[in-house]
Amino acid sequence: LRFRLAGYPRKHNEGRVEVFYSDEWGTICDDDFTLGNAHVLCRHLGFVAATGWAHSAKYGKGVGRIWLDNVNCAGNEKSIVDCKHRGWGNSDCSHEEDAGVVCKDERIPGFKDSNIIEVRKLLARAGVPPELCMSPRASLCCQGCGTGSWQGVAPCVWCQGAQPERAAAGRVAGDTSAATGHAGRGSGLLSPHRLFTERQQLNYRLHSVSCTGTEVHLSMCSFEFYRGNSSAACGAGMPAVVSCVPGPLFATGSAHKKKQRQQQQQQGQPRIRLKGGAKVGEGRVEVLKNSEWGTVCDDRWSLQSASVVCRELGFGSAKEALTGARMGQGTGPIHLNEVQCRGTEKSLWSCPFRNITQEDCKHTEDAAVRCNIPYMGYENLIRLSGGRSRFEGRVEVAVGAGDGEEPRWGLVCGEGWGTLEAMVACRQLGLGFANHGLQETWYWDASNVTEMVMSGVKCAGHEMSLSHCQHHGASLSCRNTGTRFAAGVICSES
Repeated sequence: LRFRLAGYPRKHNEGRVEVFYSDEWGTICDDDFTLGNAHVLCRHLGFVAATGWAHSAKYGKGVGRIWLDNVNCAGNEKSIVDCKHRGWGNSDCSHEEDAGVVCKDERIPGFKDSNIIEVRKLLARAGVPPELCMSPRASLCCQGCGTGSWQGVAPCVWCQGAQPERAAAGRVAGDTSAATGHAGRGSGLLSPHRLFTERQQLNYRLHSVSCTGTEVHLSMCSFEFYRGNSSAACGAGMPAVVSCVPGPLFATGSAHKKKQRQQQQQQGQPRIRLKGGAKVGEGRVEVLKNSEWGTVCDDRWSLQSASVVCRELGFGSAKEALTGARMGQGTGPIHLNEVQCRGTEKSLWSCPFRNITQEDCKHTEDAAVRCNIPYMGYENLIRLSGGRSRFEGRVEVAVGAGDGEEPRWGLVCGEGWGTLEAMVACRQLGLGFANHGLQETWYWDASNVTEMVMSGVKCAGHEMSLSHCQHHGASLSCRNTGTRFAAGVICSES
């Protein structure tokens, strides 16, 4: 059995309860529902307990089967299976009676779940059939090509690497911006190249897609949907192809970064930032007002508002709109409440919002975001060796991996290595935050890598890769060249 929270509007610890049984997602009827039922379901969902429950489809009506009815739990059962009920699929309810739960916002230690505020509401609004929404993370780019959320959408013609036979033609570059923003890229251009692939029968699902370019997600664009095996599928067109380019934040050339710094200096101090996130493009949203940084309350926090934040900061659209101080509690004032962006605004300050009074919100309700960012492959250029867990070890970096050559792995000189450098290494590894940056790692002598290939590393802490930090380049200078003086890190998820 698998469980998830669904519906809208809601926070990450509440929603309509959906259960995956017999290869199908379904709901639970609210007849005879009790707080004991909610306790058991919240534990299934990774929370320690329930604080309440909801009846009469408070979080919206579900789709599919109503799997359980007249559920009666004492509250201490290990599984919903151990509770009394009418039997799987035996119900006299309609979806107007779908039950929901409100869980205590405290996770069971070690429970792994992303608790995403889902985008199915966007898909439903766009008229996409619910059978295509295979998971709460449903997205029009069938991530993983055939194994993703949207099995059945044209065979991944929007996916990177799925290249149809003929060149694509399109109206305007703006139409691809929603797709590339979804992929975390800055802007999109339709590729003029002739693309080849194995001959295949293309199975079209969507046509006449028309975006303004500022949508959160392709399903927000207007489009028509092919139903059944339409013989006229894409009769006058060809498979859509998109070619994405990284935005200025991810440009490799220093000229872009220099231009960006000049723009920032001309515009004055930025009025929005992300704090507390372990990775690039995620964090608690903080805004500057009256020369004082403060946070945003999560009431009515949505993917549209989160996407405005992400784009304002130079990322793609938002992947998640996080509530309940999921990226840590801020300090100081709470400047904004009930932010309600349409998604087309250039700045969060252009969205309707309510000024806050301290009684309305507390820092336990600080809003956060996870933005779509381009895949840059930086994690393939660094690894750890010799640690007691995957979160620690001696830092090894790859050099000379261009033009199809095998990378040469080497050590980083520990001289001057500290917490800021460790922060960048942990981020590049995808392992979260830095606990320690170690200048001596003699007890982690576990690999046959002995050559120092990087020295003089000095990071500001925000870089995405150690190669972006200042370092000596090819002219190495390390007083203690023995392997015991190589740099090491201990990373932490929290």
